[in-house]
Amino acid sequence: MKKWLPVALVLALSACSSTSDTTYYQLPVAAKGAAVSSVDAARPAVFVQHVSVPDYLSGNGLVYQTSDVKYTIAANNLWASPLDQQLQQTLVANLSQALPGSLVSASPLGQQQDTLNVTVTGFHGRYDGHAVISGDWVLEHQGQIVKRSFTLALPQKEDGYDALVRTLAEGWQQEAQDIANGIRSLN
Repeated sequence: MKKWLPVALVLALSACSSTSDTTYYQLPVAAKGAAVSSVDAARPAVFVQHVSVPDYLSGNGLVYQTSDVKYTIAANNLWASPLDQQLQQTLVANLSQALPGSLVSASPLGQQQDTLNVTVTGFHGRYDGHAVISGDWVLEHQGQIVKRSFTLALPQKEDGYDALVRTLAEGWQQEAQDIANGIRSLN
């Protein structure tokens, strides 16, 4: 009887403990027809060199602003891959769609290329039901430097992390379109 006591104790304790499911999120890219790109020296080229995020966004957890001064980082709702990488990959995809005559890449493309760097300062949910996306981008175009800031606060259509990630992705795509418009205005 005594040898079964530890087993019974472990079973009782494990029944009392609650397990929380961890959910992983990846930013979706708007689905459009796949384009085949070839390297052509005559085509405009954009090198998305870097997308950076501040420390509070660089961890695994999605971020939610609970008051004007307080932020919470989710413990069980995590980014599937580092946020800065997701932002860069989706920016390349979104710019490729928005600039069909250009070659857009996260790798250097040669000497005749525009270089884009983006600093994201906000990419989180907010207590008033909005998704916040903010920062600035710097484009080097033929020796000329262009810098623009952006701030978006998009209302979430539903509650929850799924809706938050979809709204953030929608805002990021919107910002990619604004960046594409800025690039087009220089050409």
